[in-house]
Amino acid sequence: MTQENQNPEQENPAAEGSAEAAPEVAAVKTPEEEIAELNQKLGELQDHFLRAKAEGENIRRRAVEDIAKAHKFAIESFAEHLVPVTDSLYAALSTDAGDAKAFKEGLEITLKQLLSAFEKGRMTEINPAVGDKFDPHHHQAIASVPSEQEANTVVSVLQRGYTVADRVLRPALVTVSAPK
Repeated sequence: MTQENQNPEQENPAAEGSAEAAPEVAAVKTPEEEIAELNQKLGELQDHFLRAKAEGENIRRRAVEDIAKAHKFAIESFAEHLVPVTDSLYAALSTDAGDAKAFKEGLEITLKQLLSAFEKGRMTEINPAVGDKFDPHHHQAIASVPSEQEANTVVSVLQRGYTVADRVLRPALVTVSAPK
């Protein structure tokens, strides 16, 4: 037997030791290399941070612009529904019709157009009937008058009120019955 065959374990540890030593040498970096690598990572992270911050600012700015546009043009669709009503009123004023009945019919048609525009704009009338219970959320009592009706009920409506999307725009002006 040769010496190589007799002691195979001696060669392997040397080979394993040199194999293990090579990765350790490659893994060990000089402080300057570590600093350079950390500075590169720091630069990348700063870049990512600045980009994310800029994106956040852009989103905030766009949201502010969108809100401003929504406020500015919120009435646009409602105004589109009112334009035909204005046209009808101008047409009524431009005619020299001496017939009061025809003029009244034209006004009624125009009023229907206006009420339709109100409906499309989610605007509803508050028009309580005589005898309805007084509701301080929808009615404003102008006077309290003696009446045969139950106390705090509507006696007459002086002016209709309006709501927009369930929010009172103007309460109905009413007189109410006084307590007996």
